[in-house]
Amino acid sequence: MKNVNCGHMLQKINLDLRAGEILGVGGLAGQGQSELFRCLFGLMPYQGEIEIKGRVVKLNSTTKAMAEKIALIPEERGTQGLTLKQSIRENIVLPCLDKISNGLFLSKAKEEKLVAEGMKTLAIKAESSETLTGTLSGGNQQKVVLAKEVATEPDIVLMYDITRGVDVGTKKECLTSRNGLTKEGKAVLFYSTDSEELMNVCNSVIIMNNGLITGRLDDELISRENIIRVSVGEKPV
Repeated sequence: MKNVNCGHMLQKINLDLRAGEILGVGGLAGQGQSELFRCLFGLMPYQGEIEIKGRVVKLNSTTKAMAEKIALIPEERGTQGLTLKQSIRENIVLPCLDKISNGLFLSKAKEEKLVAEGMKTLAIKAESSETLTGTLSGGNQQKVVLAKEVATEPDIVLMYDITRGVDVGTKKECLTSRNGLTKEGKAVLFYSTDSEELMNVCNSVIIMNNGLITGRLDDELISRENIIRVSVGEKPV
């Protein structure tokens, strides 16, 4: 991103996200983090340049973002990430129907393989893939969101507070899936309200304040204290 502005919400945003990297996003809540993620997924108009693999792209819709192989794990799984009245199977295959089609028709074999892989990889606990998503626990719903987006085979994954409100076991599985993505060469932008998560899993962390990126912490500088210090305008130690 180069000099990206989004109204008064994002100002002069410059950041690089590399393949195989987990770039954390920290700072006090409500400082433009949500708008940054929404902008990158084509949900908000912006000014400035966004480049992907050396090409300037215009992310002016979610369709365009998905075509550029960007996936978003959203803030609210129940209202933004899932169709709760549909089954696990229907949710997982919805964004990647082109992958399981043979011409004009869907391949049952491809569909079953895609869904089975997603459920196994994320350890989704359910009687079957036909279980309605709305009947699952919050943790298993979050796993379905992850399985759904991973099934699209994205190059860039935007993860917004994905472990909020889930149990310890689910949190571990979610974080493991994220590490698996980077091993495959995916780039992950990871926002969390938990500074310990940012410390433990990110290669670097950018800090946002009032719509600006006010600092970046790398390697040994990533600590709870420094995240707080930069969030309030002080220098890291």
